[in-house]
Amino acid sequence: MEHQHNYAVIMAGGIGSRFWPMSRSAYPKQFHDILGTGKTLIRMTYDRLLRIAPADNIYVVTNERYLDQVLEQLPGMDEQRVLCEPFMRNTAPCIAYANACIAQRDQEANIVVAPSDHLITDEAGFIETLEVAIAETSRSLSLMTLGIKPSRPDTGYGYIQFEDNIPGSEDRIREVKTFTEKPQLELAQQFLDSGEFYWNSGIFVWSLRNIDAAFEAHLPEMHQLFADHAEDFGTLREKKAIAAIYGACENISIDYGIMEKAEDVKVVLSDFGWSDLGTWGSLYTHLLQDDQGNGVVGKNVMAYQSANNVVYASHKKLVVLQGISDYIVVDTEDALLICSKKDEQKIKSIVNDLKVNKGDAFV
Repeated sequence: MEHQHNYAVIMAGGIGSRFWPMSRSAYPKQFHDILGTGKTLIRMTYDRLLRIAPADNIYVVTNERYLDQVLEQLPGMDEQRVLCEPFMRNTAPCIAYANACIAQRDQEANIVVAPSDHLITDEAGFIETLEVAIAETSRSLSLMTLGIKPSRPDTGYGYIQFEDNIPGSEDRIREVKTFTEKPQLELAQQFLDSGEFYWNSGIFVWSLRNIDAAFEAHLPEMHQLFADHAEDFGTLREKKAIAAIYGACENISIDYGIMEKAEDVKVVLSDFGWSDLGTWGSLYTHLLQDDQGNGVVGKNVMAYQSANNVVYASHKKLVVLQGISDYIVVDTEDALLICSKKDEQKIKSIVNDLKVNKGDAFV
């Protein structure tokens, strides 16, 4: 079978606080039909990855509180392939957990790791890019990420600086020179002007053998924690083992823990209509807009002398805007957000403030 050694890992444990009040800790954004298409973000991600890996080779890593949501939204998903974290420990432990489970089945595995809440509009281009990356990682020692051609100096994304062409390799495959996390606007503009930087998609491709070696080299304590419990994965002892591991595990991202340290890291230069949908503003650019530039999710929204707003509301709720422009308006059953688009980065701190002043009722 052509794809029998291809595996996919969907990371679905995040809370998405910048999408408050739609995204809540009890029901985060990956489980919502945020685009109004009839499919939730996690379902769209799963359906895409079915094109490169058999259903039995797709894993979801999520918080244990979201198990029911995952099974509800991905009919036919084997509960054994929904890996439940006892609490959040960032992306490195999440990926190490999936590696440990895949290792019990297939030492020849090629693995794609993708967040559950990204938007990709050119799915054919995405699949073709993954196939290029898988072909490279299956024959080399490389760890790979997908870089996205930037369209603006966005300060909400990480950036990858890449080297010149690699002799003998496809032109789209480049060695990574540097990673930069969310630069200030002036620096982001310099990155764009240089032509040497792409956005970091947070989508990774590697062989099981190579990523396991990278954990051993760069996160040895974490690697040893999982190695000590290797025989527990895929058994009734797995839940107890993962609780012990996560209790002792470092909270660190795969970017900081491995990608920025490893020697053979490559990027595939890509352009397939990607957005991480990290903010309401990023959603706005993907919504159909009316003649005043309002991007709307909701069947009963009416706007008068109001322009360039993003509005998210229940199809049952009538929402009327009069005389406001460049705002985010989000109406849910128990919360209403009205926020200037230029201040959307403050939403995350608002959520933190809510926890202090209102407890967990609204977050």
